[in-house]
Amino acid sequence: MKRTQPEHRSKLTYFLFGFYVLLLTWIIVFKIAYSFQDLPEIRNINLIPFGESVIVNNEIDIQELLYNMLAFIPFGIYISMLTKWSILKRTTFIASVSLVYESLQFIFAIGASDITDLINNTLGGIVGIGLYHLLLKLVRTELKAFKILNIIASVGTIVLVLFLSLLLIVNGF
Repeated sequence: MKRTQPEHRSKLTYFLFGFYVLLLTWIIVFKIAYSFQDLPEIRNINLIPFGESVIVNNEIDIQELLYNMLAFIPFGIYISMLTKWSILKRTTFIASVSLVYESLQFIFAIGASDITDLINNTLGGIVGIGLYHLLLKLVRTELKAFKILNIIASVGTIVLVLFLSLLLIVNGF
């Protein structure tokens, strides 16, 4: 018997998720660089959570921590939309993807691998999972939640593409 996917798990959702993952990879692994020559040559690993790597002028850089969390909130939402996994399995998958990103930075010497990033990325994914479940409770049907999230993601993607295009134009690419 062939298993079919519910109609609301549309190709649009998969496309938006794929675009998001490509963008996330460009941001985390490739540091928003336009060429490989622009990548930093850093091979550093920090295994002390919330240690020196997040201290700027003797204070914790809250902004950096929030950016890492915010970057992974959509990951939690998309994984919740596209799978029927348990919350533990979704969280484990998000943490695993974050670990892969941090490992790639270390392997290719293109950034500092940091346990704090892994923690905050995972927390962001958990927030995304929570937001998805909250929206489900508010709208009461999965189909409505999918429509709302796909609209928000589509608008966000368009805005992001326009912003990135502007960045490319300003930098002469």
